[in-house]
Amino acid sequence: MKEYTCIVCPNGCHLTYDEKTDIVTGNKCPRGVEYARSEYHHPVRSVCSTVKTTVKGYPVISVRTKGDIDKNKIFDLMKEINKIVITDYLTIGTVVMKNALNSGVDVITTTDMVKGD
Repeated sequence: MKEYTCIVCPNGCHLTYDEKTDIVTGNKCPRGVEYARSEYHHPVRSVCSTVKTTVKGYPVISVRTKGDIDKNKIFDLMKEINKIVITDYLTIGTVVMKNALNSGVDVITTTDMVKGD
């Protein structure tokens, strides 16, 4: 038996997943069942971070994965994100790392860098 706190909706249900019977209990909605099973068999996460820049007024720019990646790859992804240095102004949604760790998921900017006067 594994226990999880569901993060899919605001209810925060306390779930129990019995891997022998594939039964989930404690959920208030069907999404909890899917979450518990996914969390047991193939946990994934969205990753948010920052990337260094050499652009005046922007020591860093915020980034995130455009989708979810395997939970066990987060530390490897962060090592790669920390190697990136942005040297020019970017707009929101610009890909700064394509196909991160061969996951099929890009890392994108989450804000616009605006040129000053």
